[in-house]
Amino acid sequence: MKKTVTTLQQQKLEGRKISMLTCYDYTTACLMEAAGVDTVLIGDSLGMTMLGYDDTLPVTMEDMIHHTRAVSRGLKNTFLIADMPFLSYQTSIYDAVMNAGRLMKEGHAQAVKLEGGAKVCEQIEAITKADIPVVAHLGLTPQSVNAFGGFKVQGKNEAQAKQILEDALAVEKAGAFMVVLECIPEKLATLITKRLTIPTIGIGAGAGCDGQVLVYQDMLGMFEGIKPKFVKQFAQIGKEMKDAFSAYDKAVKGGSYPAKEHSFGIDDEVIEAIDLDSAPQAQAI
Repeated sequence: MKKTVTTLQQQKLEGRKISMLTCYDYTTACLMEAAGVDTVLIGDSLGMTMLGYDDTLPVTMEDMIHHTRAVSRGLKNTFLIADMPFLSYQTSIYDAVMNAGRLMKEGHAQAVKLEGGAKVCEQIEAITKADIPVVAHLGLTPQSVNAFGGFKVQGKNEAQAKQILEDALAVEKAGAFMVVLECIPEKLATLITKRLTIPTIGIGAGAGCDGQVLVYQDMLGMFEGIKPKFVKQFAQIGKEMKDAFSAYDKAVKGGSYPAKEHSFGIDDEVIEAIDLDSAPQAQAI
């Protein structure tokens, strides 16, 4: 069944968990669709996972539209959410609505996600008034990494915890239909989930959320030496890929690939007819 804002809301009401993974390309989108994942997020994390940046800040609208469009072609029933990159919505209400619209119109997203609480409620209200569904993002918001002084757990003291709860209530009131809670204490995330009528999606926020999201390269073990505490590796695809690349390299250099079964045939007469080297050579006078 096609996932929509309404069906995701119904999952929360019925206590059925929502699954979400990041996705950045058509092939992976097809696999996630076939696996039955509820929602995919074209995260601005593509700056690190696909483009090799140190953080998400350099990602552009063109980057997001390009990857969102590719992912959309691989989905039929899975709900598609696209991140709004740094400075695509903070600068003005007009920019926020226009850029959200581009992700929907050009990227074929079904919803957009933006970071921040009360300070971006005006943007959330304006975007939703344009009939564009909005996912809010609270806690550790990667676009604010410099303000936070690094990637750190948020909401551990009373003031921070209270602010995150207030922000969650504010974004819901502003019109967000879902909120991502990243790297906050489990009990705080559980409290927020109980207080909100909209679904919460956790990443490093414990099991009390209405759903979970992970960067797919993290959960497949595709980054050596990088494993955040909240990540469970469901497979070692990174090792499998490296082993396969190595086997291919050795096969090519050793001459075992391609073998006869990997090649196409042709009649010898055709080769003889076009092989100039086999034709009789004219005698020099």
